[in-house]
Formats: sequence, structure tokens, C-alpha cells
Amino acid sequence: MSAAGSSWLHLPLVCLGAAVVAVPLARFLRLGSILGYLIAGVLIGPSVMGWVSEPGQILEVAEFGVVLMMFLVGLELEPKRLWALRRPIFGWGSLQLFGSAALLLGLALLFGVPAGLGLVLSLGLAMSSTAVALAVLAERNLGRTTAGQSILSVALLQDIAAIPVLALVPIVAAAGVAATAADPSSGGSGWAAAKALGMVLLIVLGGRLALRPALRWIARSRTPEIFTAAALLLVIGTAALMHSVGLSMALGAFLAGVLLAESEYRRELETDLEPFKGLLLGLFFIAVGMGLELRVLREQTALVLGLLAALLLCKGLLLSFMARWMQIPVLERPVFVILLAQGGEFGFVVFQLSQQAGLIDATQSSALVAAVALSLACTPALLLLSDRLLLPRLQRRKEAVPGEQEAPEPAPILIAGFGRYGQIVGRLLFAHGYEATVLDHDAEAIETMRKFGWRVFFGDATRLDLLRSAGAAQAKVLVIAVDDMEQSLAIAELAREHFPQARVVARARHVRHYFGLRNLGVELIERETFDAALNSGRSVMEVLGLEPHAARKLAWRFRQHNIEQLEQMLPLQHDTGALIAAARQARLQLEALMAQEREQARQQQQARAGGSWSRADKQEPDLKPSKD
Repeated sequence: MSAAGSSWLHLPLVCLGAAVVAVPLARFLRLGSILGYLIAGVLIGPSVMGWVSEPGQILEVAEFGVVLMMFLVGLELEPKRLWALRRPIFGWGSLQLFGSAALLLGLALLFGVPAGLGLVLSLGLAMSSTAVALAVLAERNLGRTTAGQSILSVALLQDIAAIPVLALVPIVAAAGVAATAADPSSGGSGWAAAKALGMVLLIVLGGRLALRPALRWIARSRTPEIFTAAALLLVIGTAALMHSVGLSMALGAFLAGVLLAESEYRRELETDLEPFKGLLLGLFFIAVGMGLELRVLREQTALVLGLLAALLLCKGLLLSFMARWMQIPVLERPVFVILLAQGGEFGFVVFQLSQQAGLIDATQSSALVAAVALSLACTPALLLLSDRLLLPRLQRRKEAVPGEQEAPEPAPILIAGFGRYGQIVGRLLFAHGYEATVLDHDAEAIETMRKFGWRVFFGDATRLDLLRSAGAAQAKVLVIAVDDMEQSLAIAELAREHFPQARVVARARHVRHYFGLRNLGVELIERETFDAALNSGRSVMEVLGLEPHAARKLAWRFRQHNIEQLEQMLPLQHDTGALIAAARQARLQLEALMAQEREQARQQQQARAGGSWSRADKQEPDLKPSKD
């Protein structure tokens, strides 16, 4: 048992240790975390230190990171937005895949590669790495840019086309491309397509009917670890269903994410799954690095470099024209081209299957895998060169062309807490055309508010990762409207430390809460019952005979004096004796001020009465509040 235990511990120990050392070093050198993971994989793999001898086993587990990533991407795409992307997905995505495959096939035929083999291998090389592309987009916060949406469209088409490409491998191996139409397996392929379509419909319909009620029931248990377990179960279950009919697991997870994109639990799901996604993606890149055989690079240097050059040049040429046709902004085109010009993890599967089918031998498969892995390793370096050499030139060219600057997006607003206080703030903002992201932790209240048309998301706003995923890093205003004082102060402290660009507008329940917020640097504070109580006081004075204007003025003067009093008492908050003395002195000053205001009001009313001294002598109005 001890041997088995040590064997089980060896793998995570080596991988995590290598990542902890290599990734911060790569980030320090501005090489990017992805290249750090790849270097760590190469170093601990069989080609260098040999600490891990079977990288293929790790790759199978690490591919789940891609599945989680696609689920999170789906959460960002509401069905309406996905439907709006149907043309880019099937139009530009198809052009990239089949256009790149056509260029690579033509080059392969020039070098005497058989047509069938060339078709399969060119389709495998035409695929791009979804993991690297989306990880870079997330790292650079480019997911919502034109280039980011275009990359996502191409990646989705590649996931859809994965199964037909894999089905083509045994067909080519058995009968050749020309005999595909007469192949007896075509009936089986038709049945497989029917099963795949049925499974997609099952996930869509089941997700529409069952997912949100199930998550609502789990959220009511108020058990965070069970909600996290439910999120993982959802992703794994959807991926397993798609895998059972031969479809891409990542595509299934993406569909599940899209179905929950409009759900109030979207932000909480993102927050719970983000750590797992990052860790498994890192493991995926480590596995890719371990699979890079340096022996193949030494023995077949010319072949591997030739494949790499053909891959990057053919795909890069097509993508450059596509970027222009798609009207991608000039400064975003390098990212679009570089992230899609690389090879992809799907190519590893195609080459392995081709070797098993007898289309290629082990040496050829190793060369192809090395070329794709090298393209993945080159991607961070190419992005770094683009940032330092190409983008400054493009920026100068862009500034020289008038009318090409893009309009800035409206500053986002984040509201933490959507109870009786937060709803009033939100209604005022929404009524005047301001959009806001709202977070609340009450599942039943969220469901009720959604029935009235509010877009509220489930989650605890005291969690830093949830605030990040909700957009706090880009928010211009953070409204803290939660009921609990400790939670309010915790959110304010997180905002001060991690989101200094966001101006905090906070609700205070009482004076102690007010002092706590001021100590954290919050300046825009409103006490929740203060103005309501002042309005009630105004009503009382009006009922007792004071004119509405005078009552309003007295209430306003009381408000100003009270705020000044709190600011004066702020340095004394920890000295109870001094605080009490200051409060008494402030009360005496306020009474004197109010007496002066009443006298001014009495004199003004006498002046307005004017002219008739006899009438004034007979009946002088009494403006003082009644003692009764």
C-alpha cells in the first residue's frame, strides 16, 4: 500500500512543484504563464529529467480543463448572443478550417503525400488550440473584443467538426477518399449522427426544464461546498453524455454553459469552477510539454521545422486575409492570427488514430506531434514579439488614420445586495438607462425579483473571486447595499485593496457602521433610515402648523449639521467619554441653531403679513411648536 501511495503522490508532487517554480519565473521574465507550464512539462518529461514517464495518462485527465473552460465560455454567451454568432461560427469558422486544410493539402500533394493521408493530416493540422487561445484571451481580458469573439466562433466550429474528422480516419484507411460514398460504414455514420443530434436535443431540453430548479433547490441548502459539487457534477455529467455518443466533451460543456448564461447562478458557477479550470489547464499544458520529444527534434530537425513553418505560414496567410475581411480592428489582428495559426490538441488525437489505423508510422506521428507542440510553445513568444515590435507600429498607423478610434464602452456599475435598499438604487439607475450587475445571496428573493424582470445573480459579494468574475476590476462604481454590517465592511475593504478604480457608494445602518466605512476610505455614505426619518419629522412639523417650505428648510439644516457632527466625532470614535461630550455639545449647538431658524421663520412670516398693524396686533400668529 505504501508503494502505491508513493506512486500516486509522485505525479502531483512533481507536476505541482514544477509549475510553482516555472510559471512565476516565466511571468517574471514576461514570457506568459502558458510558456511556463510548457517549459515545466519539457523539463520533468521523459526527454530531460524523466521524472514522469507516461505523459499520455496526464493528458487524458488534463483535457478536463478544456471542458471546464468551454463551460465557462458558454456562461458568458446568452442564447441570443450565440444565435447572433451563427454566421461567424459556420461562415468564418468553416472558411478557416477548410481553407487552412486546403492550403496544407496542396502543399502536401506537392511533396508527394497520398491524397487520402494528406487530407486527414491537413485537417488535423488545421485545428487550433482552444485551450491556448481562450487562456490567452482570459489572461489579457480580450474575450469580449471583436478578435476574441471571432476566435471563439472558429473554436466552436472546430469542436463541431471534430467528430466528422475523426470518422474520416478509418474511412481513408479502409477504402481511400474516392470510395467514401460507397463505404459500408456510411450507415453506421448516419446512426451515429442521429444519436449525436438526439443527445444535443436532450441536453438542451433537459437543461431548459431542470437545471435552474435543481440549482435553486441546492442553493436553498446554503451549503457552499455542495453547490460547488453540483457545479462540477453538471459539467462532468454533460461531458460524459456527449462523450457517450462520440461528440466532443468540450462542446457538451459549452452547451450546458449557454443554457445557464441567463441564470441567476451564473456568477456563482463561474466563481466555483474558475480555480479548477485554471489548475487543470495548467496540467494540460504541462502534459503537452512532456509530450514534446527532444529526440525527435534532434533526429528529424528539418522535417519538424518544415512542418512547423508550413503550419504557421499557411494558416497565418489565410487568417491575415480573414482578419481584413472580417473587419477586425487593426490592433486586434495580430492576436487573432497568432492564436489561430498554431496547431491544436485535437491534432494529437488525429495523429494517434492515424497511426493506429496504419496511415502513418510512429516516426511520422512523432514528427507531427513535435511540430504541433512546438507551435503551441511558439505562441507565447510570438505574442510577446507582436506586443514589442508589431503593435507599436500598428498603433502609430492607427493614430495617423482619422475616424478609426473606437467609442469607449459605458462604465459598468456593480450593486452588492438587492434588498429593499439596493432595489431602490437599482430602479433609479435602470429607469435612467444605466446598466448594472447585481449580486445577492438570497436564492428565494432572487427568484422573486426575476419574476418582475430584474437580472440578479446569486453569490456572496464578500468573496474576492466572485467580485472579480462579476466585473469589479472594470467597474467605475460599486454600490454596497447589503444588510449585514460586517459583510458591508468586508466588501469595502476588498474594494479598497483590489479595485481602487471603483468609487464606492455605501449604505450605513447606524453610526458605528458609518464610522467603519469612513475608516476604510468610503466617502459616499447614506444611512438607510436617516432621510426617511427626516421626512417623517417634516410631516409632523407641517401638521403642527409650520409652512412646508420652512419645515423642509429646517430638516435640511438638521441634515447638514448632523453630517458635520459625524465628521467631527470620527477621530473620537474610540474614546467613549470624549464622544459623549462631543455629542452633548453638538446637541446644544443644534438646539441653538434650530431656535435661530424658528425666529427667522417667524420674522419672515410677519414681514409677509405686512401693512396691517392693527390686524397683526389683534392676532399674532404663533409659529412655535405646541407644547401639547
